[in-house]
Amino acid sequence: MDHIEKTKERKMEHIEICLRENVQFSKSAGFDDVEFIHRAIPEINLDDVKLEISLFGKRLKAPIIIAAMTGGTRKGGEINAFLATLAEEFGVGIGVGSQRAAIEDASLRDTFSVVREKAPTTLKIANIGAPQLVKSYTIKELETIVSMIDADILAVHLNPLQEAIQPEGETSFHGVLERLRQATEMLDVPVMVKETGCGVAAEEAILLEKAGVKAIDVGGAGGTSWSAVEHFRRGGKDQLGKTFWDWGIPTTVATVEVAAATNLKIIATGGVRSGVHVAKAIALGANAAGIAYPFLEHAYKGDYHKGRSLMGNLIKELKVTMFLTGSKEVSDLKRTRLIITGRTAEWLKLRGIDVTLFARGERPSLKISR
Repeated sequence: MDHIEKTKERKMEHIEICLRENVQFSKSAGFDDVEFIHRAIPEINLDDVKLEISLFGKRLKAPIIIAAMTGGTRKGGEINAFLATLAEEFGVGIGVGSQRAAIEDASLRDTFSVVREKAPTTLKIANIGAPQLVKSYTIKELETIVSMIDADILAVHLNPLQEAIQPEGETSFHGVLERLRQATEMLDVPVMVKETGCGVAAEEAILLEKAGVKAIDVGGAGGTSWSAVEHFRRGGKDQLGKTFWDWGIPTTVATVEVAAATNLKIIATGGVRSGVHVAKAIALGANAAGIAYPFLEHAYKGDYHKGRSLMGNLIKELKVTMFLTGSKEVSDLKRTRLIITGRTAEWLKLRGIDVTLFARGERPSLKISR
């Protein structure tokens, strides 16, 4: 089996394992540690609540991104078509999985470009891995990746843990910052960095901002564990995958740290499972929330009715949460009063963040000495 066929096989294994096995983190993303202080007198009407935001030059009807899942296989193309249709209908953003396969085999490009066809007007996020950026990809390949889906922003994903566990993993991460700096200077679209389940800390966020990156998808711990996925790829016999199953920074913690330390746009993904979680992510500092796993089964089965129902419920839950916190606009969530307790509060306190500020409707800043 050649390299391209192995890549396609691996992509399908990832999808099928996520659907067949329990590959979720056993530790929480932290949303249960975050509570809004209810406003018995919201002083707004439910019908007055507006969910629209502007992000990366696009107007979205809700601050939700259908996060990157797949591509590079025929089934992956069907899933991308499903998700893109859903994103266009509801006016939310969509990201695709790594487009490396389509660079290596041009016949697979339509499994990604279908997103451009099905979602012509909404926000689209292209995707490539950091090792490819470091080892070989030039501006030409990056421009091809962006144009393939008519992307508004390029995401460079960081997955050092998954690459370290995969037998075929590529662990070349030395020089990532410099290559990111070059990409930000040469591309016509902004560059975002995206973690894939292990989160981003304040220190790395600061380095990324200095490198010219415009946004971070924190990709925190608490949702799908790619270490768990790799564990099951080895028939449940891979000790490394089991050992690192719960490795990472919880989504809530990563969101607060990046928001407190930088001025970057933030997408919070990792364990987002409801509209209330979307609201909490934004209240903690995100501009939008990314959701992947809950949509995967519906997309795989092609059950558009259930996909629509899931998205509709997320939006309704978000709107009611905003109403109950007196938030007429999405930006108002960043001034809501929050109580942060449990492990999330302990972690943030140890990192030098005053969580009591959230309870007063204020937000912290974090100064990191290098």
